[in-house]
Amino acid sequence: CILGTHHEKGAQTFWSVVNRLPLSGNAVLCWKFCHVFHKLLRDGHSNVLKDSVRYKNELSDMSRMWGHLSEGYGQLCSIYLKLLRTKMEFHTKNPRFPGNLQMSDRQLDEAGENDVNNFFQLTVEMFDYLEWELNLFQTVFNSLDMSRSVSVTAAGQCRLAPLIQVILDCSHLYDYTVKLLFKLHSCLPADTLQGHRDRFLEQFRKLKDLFYRSSNLQYFKRLIQIPQLPENPPNFLRASALSEHISPVVVIPAEASSPDSEPITDLVEMDTAAQSLFDNKFDEIFGSSFSNDPFNFNSQNGMNKDDKDRLIEQLYREIAALKEELENFKAESERRALQLRGRISELEAELAEQRHLKQQALDESEFLRAELEELKKQREDTEKAQRSLTEIERKAQANEQRYTKLKEKYSELVQNHADLLRKNAEVTKQVTVARQAQGDVEREKKELEDSFQRVSEQAQRKSQEQTEVLETLKRELAASKQELQALQGTLESSTQLGAEQSTRIASLEQERDSLSQAAEQHGEEMAALQAELQQLRDMLSSEKESSKKALETLQTQLKDKEDVEQALQQRLSQEQFALLQGTAREAEQMVQDSLSRLEDPAHISCTSSADNLLSRTLAASECVERLQDAHSKYLSDRTDMSSLLPCVALFAHLISDTILQGSATSHMAPMEPADRLLEACKQCGSEAISYLGALREPGTLEGADCTPVRNCLSRIRAIGEALRPKGLDVKQEELGDLVDKEMAATSAAIETAAARIEEMLSKARAGDTGVKLEVNERILGSCTDLMQAIRVLVLTSKDLQREIVESGRGAASPKEFYAKNSRWTEGLISASKAVGWGATVMVDAADLVVQGKGKFEELMVCSHEIAASTAQLVAASKVKADKDSANLSKLQQASRGVNQATAAVVASTKSGKSQIEEKDSMDFSSMTLTQIKRQEMDSQVRVLELENQLQKERQKLGELRKKHYELAGVAEGWEEDGEC
Repeated sequence: CILGTHHEKGAQTFWSVVNRLPLSGNAVLCWKFCHVFHKLLRDGHSNVLKDSVRYKNELSDMSRMWGHLSEGYGQLCSIYLKLLRTKMEFHTKNPRFPGNLQMSDRQLDEAGENDVNNFFQLTVEMFDYLEWELNLFQTVFNSLDMSRSVSVTAAGQCRLAPLIQVILDCSHLYDYTVKLLFKLHSCLPADTLQGHRDRFLEQFRKLKDLFYRSSNLQYFKRLIQIPQLPENPPNFLRASALSEHISPVVVIPAEASSPDSEPITDLVEMDTAAQSLFDNKFDEIFGSSFSNDPFNFNSQNGMNKDDKDRLIEQLYREIAALKEELENFKAESERRALQLRGRISELEAELAEQRHLKQQALDESEFLRAELEELKKQREDTEKAQRSLTEIERKAQANEQRYTKLKEKYSELVQNHADLLRKNAEVTKQVTVARQAQGDVEREKKELEDSFQRVSEQAQRKSQEQTEVLETLKRELAASKQELQALQGTLESSTQLGAEQSTRIASLEQERDSLSQAAEQHGEEMAALQAELQQLRDMLSSEKESSKKALETLQTQLKDKEDVEQALQQRLSQEQFALLQGTAREAEQMVQDSLSRLEDPAHISCTSSADNLLSRTLAASECVERLQDAHSKYLSDRTDMSSLLPCVALFAHLISDTILQGSATSHMAPMEPADRLLEACKQCGSEAISYLGALREPGTLEGADCTPVRNCLSRIRAIGEALRPKGLDVKQEELGDLVDKEMAATSAAIETAAARIEEMLSKARAGDTGVKLEVNERILGSCTDLMQAIRVLVLTSKDLQREIVESGRGAASPKEFYAKNSRWTEGLISASKAVGWGATVMVDAADLVVQGKGKFEELMVCSHEIAASTAQLVAASKVKADKDSANLSKLQQASRGVNQATAAVVASTKSGKSQIEEKDSMDFSSMTLTQIKRQEMDSQVRVLELENQLQKERQKLGELRKKHYELAGVAEGWEEDGEC
């Protein structure tokens, strides 16, 4: 049938024949049809599924019909038909999955199209599919009488044959379910997947039990090698547990065939290359701790790598390769340990069977002793000598038969003992390979030696017991001979009966002699077996010594690697501090250059606004806070400088910018505030230089404090607040011109921001690659969409304002209309400023994020600020507008577009952040109890510090908002009653 489907590229002929079969009247025929159809779906042509879907309803009706029959094959056929219908529906919904479910990890990722929703739904469908497989598995076992050897009968094999296909499907479904659940746990919260985990644990227990029961059946042992699932289910809450997962391998021997002589297709299992492919794909999607060198700043600063950098990179690559090789050794050792545990379980089962046979031999010996006592009782009856002699003869024959059976069973025990020794030799070889692979398997090896010692001792005890039984039989036969001689003396008077009795006694003596010779031969065989056992013990001890030497060699190599790694770590720390000194020196020169420019005559003509100064001062203050945190983090861990160096460079840049902006603002301020502002800027520069100088010296690094710089920035911010122009100070006749200027300035700021984003996108495409390029393109693309949405909003707002002025001014001019509605005009101006300022700040934040110097949270906050500013602009424009105005509808639609674009920026930023940030391994397997307790205390201290810091930041945010509302109320005249 399988070859026919490939020949005609379909299953039309198969179904034309099946439709003429009496499947509804013969349950056994229906059962075998399900088996054949299952094989066709797995190994037939790909068009078999398309040709079979049309008969899905007929299979459902047949399943319901057989479900009413509770005996025989009725329930089996009903469940099997439901399983086949579920299999067709699964492959119809997921056409990427072949019929035999053999897929690589890359194909599995492509099946979900890298969408977490698709992976979520695919996992649910796999659970449903596996549920029906387990139901059929369990129903077949429940229908069999497991107390008998059903696997060697034709009826039992008829029911067990389809389970081979079920085992093949279950192994793949279990493997794919584990990998998909690890992928889902890396993308979704653990609480969301609680239902998935509960359902997986239930199916894991069922599948493990069914695999174990199947592996003990004689029928499956010659057809298929069933894998054993791990002792404990995978821990999906720990991402590193994925590397511990071993795909269940189902092996079908090439020469094996099914009971009906049909070929069985070999199952091609995924090897370690496929596992490594999945790991590479996992690192590509969710980030790898070794994908980027956290200390490589050459690409950002435009500097060429020197020999030291290349040497450091080469050493890092060697360390990563060694760690990967060590992980591979550990995984291989765990896999070998699992195989050895399974082999030990088989040996224990065989040992239990031998114990049972031993108990049967003891029972037969007791029975023989009882019969001999009966012979002694019959000796007392001298008058019935003829009958007693006949009875003794019959008993002797029975003893001879029983002794023959005992001899056969003893031979079986000797053969089983030899098999155990051969199997023990195989186990010893496997243990030797495991020891050479990894020293961690030493404990399992000792356990195996103990079990081997127990088996040897038990076999020796069995031999001794058998020898004792033979000796007992000899003594009993000797006693019987004496009894027979006594009876012969008492019955000498009998003529023919006495002669016959003597003849039979002589024959019994000959048989006794033969039995004695046989016992001596068995004793010699046992001695030979003991010598062979001693030889095996010697071989085992020699292998143990060789493995011990290999372990010591590996430990020596590992210690050398650790020493090299420690030296490299020390050298890396020195290089990092030298890099910090160079960065601080360059930053100090940058601040010094800004201070020297204050005296430059060309700078005297530069002017700036107080608002711009405040924005620069606020950015510098935030940078000081981040620098302080990075400094503390570096002091706690001298090997981590990933956050300190960017903060130092940004600190110097923002401080220099603040000094220059403060000087430019003082050129337009009155004399006294200008002098105070200029003096504060100079003092800020001096304090910054002092702080940077402290960072460059090892002795003053820990005592470096940027509190004076923060105080200077606070003074500059206070002077800037005092110099900030108030909205009420603007003359009424200038409001009209100010509105047009602010709207034009907002449009220009948006155009400039869009141009800067395009420029940054071009630079990112030219200089970045891989995950960083993907994240930067997504973030800058969403920012570009937001700029376009804001541009549409501003243009629509202009049209609405023009309509409001034309409809409300009457005969007055637009300036008079703006002057008449001064509060509304000032609110409109404030909203326009907020939109333009938000766009500028967002572009700055995006620039820092793309360069790797900023925070993703700043970009998200800027996006929310733009959304709030656009809402303010819409509200200000909506006050005077007609409710039925078309321009108002366009403005509201443009506002929704801005909100959607803002949400897109936040979403892309969060996605990029989760893709860029490194994940902590959180592997505590090698830590001692004291180290774990110390880490726990440090984590608790860190949690309390973060909670305290979060509370302070919330209080600070509340005060800032309160101050913002107060200043906004003063600027726009909220305290006065009037038209709004």
